Amino acid sequence: MEAEELEGLSPSSEKRYFPESLDSSDGDGEGDEEGLLVCDDLELNPFDGLPYSSRYYKLLKEREALPVWKEKYSFMEKLLQSQVVMVSGDATCGKSSQVPQWCAEYCLSVRYQHGGVVCTQVHKQTAVQLALRVADEMDVNIGHEVGYVIPFENCCTSETILRYCTDDALQREMMSSPFLGSYGVIVLDGLHEGSIATDVLLGLLKDVLLARPELKLVLNTSPLLVSRLSSYYGNVPLVEVPAQPPVEVVYLSGAHMDAFQAVLRLIFEIHRSGEEGDLAVFLACEQDIEKAYEVVCREGSDLSPDLGELVVVPLYPKEKLSLFRPSEDAEHKGQAPPRRVVLTTSSGESLLCSHGVRFVIDVGLERRKVYKPRIRADSLVTRPISQSQAEVRKQLLGPSASGKLFCLYSEDFASRAMKPLQPAEMQEANLTSMVLFMKRVDIAGLGHCDFMNQPAPESLMQALEDLDYLAALDNDGNLSEFGIIMSEFPLDPPLSKAILAACEFDCVDEMLTIAAMVTAPDCFMRLPCGAEAAALACWRTLLHPEGDHWTLINVYRAYQDVALTAATEQAVELWCQEHFLQWSALRAADAIRAELTEIVRRIELPYAEPAFGSPENTQNLKKALLSGYFMQIARDVDGSGNYLMLTHKQVAQLHPLSGYSLGKRLPEWVLFHEFSIAENNYIRITSEISPELFMQLVPQYYFSNLPPSESKDLLQHALHHTAPVPAAKKEQNMYDKGPEEGAEQRCAIQ
Repeated sequence: MEAEELEGLSPSSEKRYFPESLDSSDGDGEGDEEGLLVCDDLELNPFDGLPYSSRYYKLLKEREALPVWKEKYSFMEKLLQSQVVMVSGDATCGKSSQVPQWCAEYCLSVRYQHGGVVCTQVHKQTAVQLALRVADEMDVNIGHEVGYVIPFENCCTSETILRYCTDDALQREMMSSPFLGSYGVIVLDGLHEGSIATDVLLGLLKDVLLARPELKLVLNTSPLLVSRLSSYYGNVPLVEVPAQPPVEVVYLSGAHMDAFQAVLRLIFEIHRSGEEGDLAVFLACEQDIEKAYEVVCREGSDLSPDLGELVVVPLYPKEKLSLFRPSEDAEHKGQAPPRRVVLTTSSGESLLCSHGVRFVIDVGLERRKVYKPRIRADSLVTRPISQSQAEVRKQLLGPSASGKLFCLYSEDFASRAMKPLQPAEMQEANLTSMVLFMKRVDIAGLGHCDFMNQPAPESLMQALEDLDYLAALDNDGNLSEFGIIMSEFPLDPPLSKAILAACEFDCVDEMLTIAAMVTAPDCFMRLPCGAEAAALACWRTLLHPEGDHWTLINVYRAYQDVALTAATEQAVELWCQEHFLQWSALRAADAIRAELTEIVRRIELPYAEPAFGSPENTQNLKKALLSGYFMQIARDVDGSGNYLMLTHKQVAQLHPLSGYSLGKRLPEWVLFHEFSIAENNYIRITSEISPELFMQLVPQYYFSNLPPSESKDLLQHALHHTAPVPAAKKEQNMYDKGPEEGAEQRCAIQ
């Protein structure tokens, strides 16, 4: 069938159009036609058997206008004939929403004999947003025929045909189902972002495809990655979606010297111009989002109402906040329609819907975390974005002739300072979790992975060393029994280790709460301008003298008490607002804790009754935390809050919102959850520990490798002056053995 004939099809027949070669299923009787995609006389949705709604036809017209739609026949033909298909197109061509639907049609035509469809996304917000959109377009219910799976949230059933999921969620699924037998088609999307999980999937799926010849793999990619993927996967069929006409780009040379002020000026100039359309602003970091939000809200309220309302939407890619959806209202109360100003950072591109965005402002810089394996810490680096990121931001305007992109940098800066592709996360991140996963799938024979982006050797060695310190590896470098249990938890290995230690120290209930709270987004609101004193007063009522980890338990318990007694969710949300707490973050912590509890029950770990507040429970919690975080210890070297890391010579201060900072008390030794090197070196989520307890629990082979320092001498002195406690020795001394006594004896829990 030619392209002209395809365009002439009616909406209903086009929906169910499929290449004829798929129609020859198992039977040739008329009864066998029921449920296939070639039924022309019934206006029934083949996915649920119900009549189509009027909204389906409205959305179908929008789908037909997408650039990718013209390539449907070409794609379906290649999917039939090949095991791997590559689809290359711009960010707004529609490949993320349409290609998975076409794959679902393919699976339906072969009666799901090989499984359904899964489509990966790098960001959880994008997975949710696409699932909602596609369920609407397919005229089915979200959570039934179409669903999504993101960390700690599963909106699918066993009958789900098409599921969107984060790449790390699909990666974790491979631990229980290494060859992904539930799926007939796997769509990998967002490849240009180069996340660790996507790189792992790209490598492992090479072996899975060999083991399952019936499995189909679709690679949704940007044009810049086509050549690399072709050399990596071989000469696979390519479907190219033609590029959209270029949009108008205005380069403001010299503006990047004071990009933030230039952004503010541009926002108000565009708004005063009277031209309609939403505005997307790409800033360097989340702190710039906060500052811009305050300024635009404050000054926007003083503008003439004739210009229309200025609605500011902060969009944080790393947090699950409300998604950006352009307004579809045709009527407005004011003389001019409201204009939304979306403030976001790198990775926010995939969260923005192009419809309605008419102006984009791009500062051309980003602040990213780059892991430093020698000091086991992240460094916050501000640097130019890549040329591929700059191109995606141009594409957000879609085919709009009236749209404009304002680049707050020169063309020379773009060609000279911007790299073609952004660095792969595999080369800049902590690889400990990835190595633990690879050791786990090695049990199924999939551990030898040819990565497209090779991991940084130093980070790889540090990851193996850390897993060895955590007793996750045996003498041969394979996963120990303890490491296998650690890999069951979708957490950083030190946190998994702390939970397992808590099972031995009878404080697992409290430790699960801590794990959930540090994994969820920050539960404390950003200090509101003008209400700082009120917020701090509320938070002080929740502080715990033992440290920030205990404060997080207090916050969660208070939230739980309100949630159990409040009549409505609105009442709980109101309580959170009154106490300057993030309701969405606490709900996320609740979901995370529920999943962690289910894992503990499933693998039958001991679960003691909660005893929060008792001296024994407090001591046991410290033991559990130290069991996982003995590598994250710092000491106040001068009594004025300058904390020196035990593993290196970096100095940091307590975060200003730490309970110790608010309470004006500086403990000498602290265990911390997070540390980043930036303009202000802060350690976050800290709790006091004693050197004696540290020496009881630290692996001796780790301690012996610490560089010489005054802190190490003090710890050694504490060891010699610690009174023996024979009755508690078995419980406390989890890491009593030296390296010469064998790795299998390093942990009593084993």
